[in-house]
Amino acid sequence: MKKLSLFLISILTVLCANAKDINVTGTVTAASDGEPLIGATVMVKGTSNGVSTDIDGGFALTAPEGSVIEFKYVGYKQQSVKVTDSTPLDIVLHEDATMLDEVVAVGYGTQRKSVVTAAISKIDDEKLSLTAPVRMDNALKGLTSGVTVTSSSGQPGAAARVRVRGIGTINNSDPLYIVDGMPIEGGLDYLNPSDIQSIEVLKDAASGAVYGARAANGVILVTTKSGSKGRTNITYDFSYGWQTAWKHRDVLNATEYAVMMNEGSLNAGITAPYADPYSYGEGFDWQDAVFNDNAPVMNHQVSISGASEKVNYFLSLGYYTQEGIIGGNFDRSNYQRLTLRSNNTYTVFDESNNRNFLNNLKVTVNASYARVKSKGIETNSTWGSPLGSALSISPILTPYLEGDLAKQQLDYYKDNVNYVPLYGANGLLLTNPEVFGSYQEMANPIANMSLPGDKGWSHKFVGNFIGELQIWDNLKYRISYGADLSFWGNDGYTKEYYLRSGASQTFSSAYSSKSQGTVWQLENTLSYDKSIGDHNFSILLGQSAKQSSGSYLSGARNHIIDYNRPYIDASTGQAAEGDQSSSGAPNAKAKLASLFARVSYDYDARYMVQATIRRDGSSRFGSNNHWATFPSFSLGWNIQNEPYMKDIFPEWWNNAKVRFSWGKNGNENIGDFLYIALASSGNNAIFGRDETVVNGVKASILPNKNLRWEESTQTDVGIDLSFLNNALTFSVDYYNKRTDGMLMNMQVPAYVGESVPVGNVGKMENSGVEMELNYNLAVGDWIFGVGGNLTYLKNKLIDYGNSEGWANLDSFQGTGAITRAQNGLPFPFFYGFKTDGIIQNQAEADAYNAKYTGGYFTDAVPGDVRFVDVDGDNQLTENDRTKIGKGMPDWTYGFNVNVQWKGIALSAMFQGTAGNDIFDATRRIDAVASNLPSWMLGRWTGEGTSNRIPRYVRGDGRNWVSSDLLIYDGDYMRLKNIMLSYTLPRQLTRKVAVENFRVYVSAENLFTWTKYHGFDPEISSGGRSLGIDYGVYPQPRVWTVGFNIQF
Repeated sequence: MKKLSLFLISILTVLCANAKDINVTGTVTAASDGEPLIGATVMVKGTSNGVSTDIDGGFALTAPEGSVIEFKYVGYKQQSVKVTDSTPLDIVLHEDATMLDEVVAVGYGTQRKSVVTAAISKIDDEKLSLTAPVRMDNALKGLTSGVTVTSSSGQPGAAARVRVRGIGTINNSDPLYIVDGMPIEGGLDYLNPSDIQSIEVLKDAASGAVYGARAANGVILVTTKSGSKGRTNITYDFSYGWQTAWKHRDVLNATEYAVMMNEGSLNAGITAPYADPYSYGEGFDWQDAVFNDNAPVMNHQVSISGASEKVNYFLSLGYYTQEGIIGGNFDRSNYQRLTLRSNNTYTVFDESNNRNFLNNLKVTVNASYARVKSKGIETNSTWGSPLGSALSISPILTPYLEGDLAKQQLDYYKDNVNYVPLYGANGLLLTNPEVFGSYQEMANPIANMSLPGDKGWSHKFVGNFIGELQIWDNLKYRISYGADLSFWGNDGYTKEYYLRSGASQTFSSAYSSKSQGTVWQLENTLSYDKSIGDHNFSILLGQSAKQSSGSYLSGARNHIIDYNRPYIDASTGQAAEGDQSSSGAPNAKAKLASLFARVSYDYDARYMVQATIRRDGSSRFGSNNHWATFPSFSLGWNIQNEPYMKDIFPEWWNNAKVRFSWGKNGNENIGDFLYIALASSGNNAIFGRDETVVNGVKASILPNKNLRWEESTQTDVGIDLSFLNNALTFSVDYYNKRTDGMLMNMQVPAYVGESVPVGNVGKMENSGVEMELNYNLAVGDWIFGVGGNLTYLKNKLIDYGNSEGWANLDSFQGTGAITRAQNGLPFPFFYGFKTDGIIQNQAEADAYNAKYTGGYFTDAVPGDVRFVDVDGDNQLTENDRTKIGKGMPDWTYGFNVNVQWKGIALSAMFQGTAGNDIFDATRRIDAVASNLPSWMLGRWTGEGTSNRIPRYVRGDGRNWVSSDLLIYDGDYMRLKNIMLSYTLPRQLTRKVAVENFRVYVSAENLFTWTKYHGFDPEISSGGRSLGIDYGVYPQPRVWTVGFNIQF
């Protein structure tokens, strides 16, 4: 036996001597972002031979040929590789969803997603990269449920309209924005989207209740980036793009226009104006002249970040510039943004290993600066915007005149003292369309854009200073002071010009305005987190004080000496002659004081409960209601964590959580001093035989010391599910949100004050369903990701607060009211007559006229519209106007697809709406010379030719009142962004000291599928309602190339 043992040992010794050791080197990186994983474990399987990766993710060790090396990192799936040679290994680890419990930001803290009981959606920087947004508010579009984001226009820098869970009030329905703990006022264009780490949307009342008086319309928390431990990261991003209009509207060419004008004139009993319509050919395309194709857009971004045991830092510099696709080439629609950010956290001391009291102090200083310069034109106006005019002006006309036509225009104005001829850069006289027809406010868009425009500017400084002290055990004290200093205004001048009657000036004028605003906030909080066995507690106590103040100053002076120096002090106008003016004053201060508390408890991540209460006092409300209390509570049950459920649920079903929440929030986003009567001057009277004018004043308003908050009460029920090792997740929420005490003008006699008082008299309700679905899969070097969200919203105005129960809102020149608010219906809705086809012959006309002898639309003839008698009284009157559509969508959705293979990545993001309408208000009936949309060629010209579009009559005020003829399906689906990128292998880039290099090409708004014939189905700038199209400035299609480099 002893000899056998010696023999076996000898054989093993020989075999081991023949096994070759190999020097194994390489790097370990994360699949999600390509960043090195510091401290990953690299070990030869079955041995104690192992190392940890360094700050670059690198490793080196010796292993026998043929052995297996295991790579492990917390939160990532383990990977094993067999060693065959000394080729460097490039190991990419994928996140293990079963090991990660995502942390989400909540008010004044964070929570593990597994124990969150409220409705909160999170968007991280990886999702944001799918849309490459220019503005933070647009970043939310299509990426989360429950949030409706509608672009106001395609003008550079234009803000979007954001609504969380519908329109909460007839007043300001904007959500509350919190950036790194600081409430932001005056817009979000100061924020560089590249600086954002994550966005959390607090949708229900329970999640927003900790912000009390300001959370009725939802809360959006923005967290900006910080550094990561390890070496310093330096990144530079560059992109350059070309913008074009993705669509032109179909309008008549010159021949078609002349034919239609002749027909319309004859139907109106007027002599046909064009003797030979077919001699005009195609004519001039005004849209081609207005659109600025291939308008450039460029972005630069530099950041430096890192962290050590003592300091965490993130520094960034961004510069973005965009030229508009309308007016950009005239320097009338442009945008520039310069941003600076410094986020730093300092660990003053950390004695956590030595004692459990006063053992850790951190100080955080977040500071940002933004400078914005912009110029803009009217984007969605019926009063002569460049694009609206381009749709209206005859294609027979051209922008410039010469010869007899120029003489005709000059002769037309020879007795007009206000006329100032304008000439283009080519020396030719610019056309005034009113010389050749009635266009009302429409003017030559080229002449309009040739005039100097206002130069808007702003400077914004936002700083937040935070101190965090670990007092004892897990008791933490936090103090923060934040300040938001904003300065904004515009400078400009006008020269002598004449565009049309009512749009002219016979003298030059320089003007300037400046406003400034300051918001400061001081907050103190105590938080305590404790776990006792399976019982987990979290307590938050806090105090907050906030103040907003500001001032404004403006001035103007006529008669500029030299247009090269168009300034107030370089003008000669005198105040005594009415040629110089100025104004300025401080704004009212608004103050808010608050106390709040939150208690959270969970048992073994199985049963969860959270309760919040906040008490706010605001200077904006009456003495009887300065203070209000806003409570909430929420419950959660992780069914999957029940021991008795483990055998019931299949192995592939990982989680099932049920949530319930209720809470009350407020809205204080109103004007100041609405509850008090001030003196209004200008109420002068003449007394005595000498008719002496006596200066008089009267009360500005009837005081209302009971004026209080708008209050929003919301109930939410949600379910969160996950499957397949958490690779597939699904959540659904149902909510009901009711707003009471909406602030509105009360119904009292006008003699009580300069204006009617404001009271809490309105009510609104929103309810809906939200769903989110995500699936991620990694197969070898392939990574797939699919995500989607879907939201259904039902809005209803319960009580408008007046005796009538309704009020007309938006209007359209020549058509009258087109939107209305009315009890029991969505707010607002499109308002007008319903139609029932076209009267085809004289017999139908006679029957129609015999039935409707009173009211509107009498004396109908063949080719006229048949309007519906809604109330059945055999008269067509105002009482027959009704709901004919609405601009707010029933459904909003978004979905994205991501595919990665090694260094190649393809991503696409789609978003859209369904169940919304558009009111096409692009054709003014009173502008009788206006061009027509091409669909007018399908008008009624005889029996059976059309049952929708009536006969054409110039100045037809009968058939083209507000009706469902002007309502169109506004549903759309848009490929918002698609991007193809390639990241070079690290073993190549590191040879030139580059850690990461990525190149990409992307397209924004590449395709839009819609039935609407207008420029853009996404419209929020037309008035109180979404979807009013006066000729909206469309969003451009953008092709972009760029690269990211990291050192």
